[in-house]
Amino acid sequence: MSINKIKSYGKSVIETEISGAKKLFKSINSDFARAINKLSKIKGKVIITGVGKSGHIASKISSTMSSTGTLSQYCSPTDMSHGDLGIITKNDAIIIISNSGKSEEIKALLDFAKKNKVFVIGITSNSKSTLYKLCNIPLLIPNSKEACSIGLAPTTSTTMSLILGDAICVSLMKVKNFKLKDYKMIHPGGALGANMLQVQDIMHTGKKMPIVRENSSMKSVIVEMTKKSFGHVAIKNKENKLIGIITDGDLRRHIRKALLDVNVKEIMSSKPMLICKEELVINILQKMNTNKITCLFVVNNLKDKKPIGIIHIHDCIRYVN
Repeated sequence: MSINKIKSYGKSVIETEISGAKKLFKSINSDFARAINKLSKIKGKVIITGVGKSGHIASKISSTMSSTGTLSQYCSPTDMSHGDLGIITKNDAIIIISNSGKSEEIKALLDFAKKNKVFVIGITSNSKSTLYKLCNIPLLIPNSKEACSIGLAPTTSTTMSLILGDAICVSLMKVKNFKLKDYKMIHPGGALGANMLQVQDIMHTGKKMPIVRENSSMKSVIVEMTKKSFGHVAIKNKENKLIGIITDGDLRRHIRKALLDVNVKEIMSSKPMLICKEELVINILQKMNTNKITCLFVVNNLKDKKPIGIIHIHDCIRYVN
C-alpha cells in the first residue's frame, strides 16, 4: 500500500475525532458547571470507574485528578460488585463512564450509591440509559461517528470521554485555586520536578548576598565581591531597594589609580535585570544564556526592588541539566 494512502487513513481518523471534539465543545452546559461545583466540595475522594475501554479512560482521568489537587481513585465496577464497594464512603463522589450506560455492573453500582446517598456523575452518550436517568448529574457525550474503519470500536467516543475528563480535572484546579506550589509538592522527582523548580528554591539569601550601601567606597565593593564569590555586588539605598549592581567586568573596565576611593554610584549599572522569586529556574537559565549574564538578583516583585536573594548560572545548571 502506498505511503500517501496510509497517511490519508491516519489523517481521516484524526479528522473524525476532531469533529467529535468540536461537538463536545458545544455540549458543555450548566450540568458541567454543577458537576464541577459539587466535586470541588467533596470531602472524601472521587472514585472514577468504567467497563472495558471506558475503564482505561477512567483510570487515566483518576490519575490526572489525583495529581492536580483532588483525591481520586480508580476501581473497576466488576471489582466493586465483588467486594470493593467497601472503598466507597458517604463523603465520596463517583464518576461512572459508559458509552451505552446500561451494563449490569453499572446498574448494581447505581443501586448501591442510591441506598447509601453517594453522589454520582454519569458520563454517557445514551440519554435513554439507566446511567443517564439514575445518576445525580448526567454529562452527555454527543453522538459522533467512531473513527474505527468499521464504525464499531470505541475511538471517537473514548477520545471525547478523555477530553471531558481533562476538562473536569483542569476546571477543578481553577475552582480550587490549585497552584504551582501545590503541584510541586506531589511531583518532586524526575524531569517534571526539575522543570517546576523555582528561583526561591535554590537562591542564596541573607548574609550570602553580596550587598553594599549606596554611600560605600569601591574598596568595600571589592572586599564584598571577593568575600561572597559571585562576581557581582548589589547596591541598595536607605529604603533597602536595589538601585544598581557592580560586576567584576565593571571593575576591569574602570581600573584607575583612584578607583578604591570613588563612590559606587560612579561605577554601578543603574538598571540591572532583576527576577522574581516565583520564576522557573529553567526559564532563568535561558534568560541568562540569552543575555550573557552569570548572576541575577531576586526580588519579591519587580516594583518592590528589595533584594531577597541571588542566583548564579551554575546553580541553574546544577539542577536543570
